[in-house]
Amino acid sequence: QVQLVESGGGLVQPGGSLRLSCAASGSIFGINAMGWYRQAPGKQRELVATISGGGSTNYTDSVKGRFTISRDNAKNTVYLQMDSLKPEDTAVYYCRADRIIIARAYAYWGQGTQVTVSS
Repeated sequence: QVQLVESGGGLVQPGGSLRLSCAASGSIFGINAMGWYRQAPGKQRELVATISGGGSTNYTDSVKGRFTISRDNAKNTVYLQMDSLKPEDTAVYYCRADRIIIARAYAYWGQGTQVTVSS
C-alpha cells in the first residue's frame, strides 16, 4: 500500500508562484512514473505534468514554460513548481503515483490540495 501526502497549496495573486510537494510512503518499491492532475469547478480532472522513473517529463500545453515537475527519488517526493500563475490555474491539484510489482500495475492518488489564483 502506498500513501501520498500533498502540501503547498494556497492562495496567490496572478503572476505569483507556488510549489507543491507530494511525498510517497508505505510500500514504495516499484513506483516509477509520478504526476500531477487538476480539477477545476465544473470540469473533468486533467493531466498537468508527469515525470518518469528515469526523469523524462511531459506537460499539458497550457502550463508549458510556466510549470516544472521534478522528483527526489531518495525522498520519494515529487514537486510541481508553478510560476506565472493565472486565474485559470485555479483547481484542486492531485498527486498520482504508478506502481508496478509482481507484474501488476497500481495507481495511487493523493488527497488533493487547493490552488487558488486571484487578486
